[in-house]
Amino acid sequence: MSGDETAATEATHTPILRVVKGDLGAEELAALVAVVAARNAAAANAASRAKPRLRSEWGHPARQVRPVHAFGPDQWRRSSFGR
Repeated sequence: MSGDETAATEATHTPILRVVKGDLGAEELAALVAVVAARNAAAANAASRAKPRLRSEWGHPARQVRPVHAFGPDQWRRSSFGR
């Protein structure tokens, strides 16, 4: 790899974790990564098992469309009844 390719690769991969203060040993860093990965997997599992939220029929977009009524005698009475 040339220097430009290495710089471009480093620029596109941002670290997920960053040690701000202190030094972590290899074991401590591995434990931290394991905890973060386990929490991420648990959150993804919970999201996949969650039931989809059912939409209320009251706010359904079809209710915003005015229904078509038939023409003829006494049709005004039937216009108030739902289908």
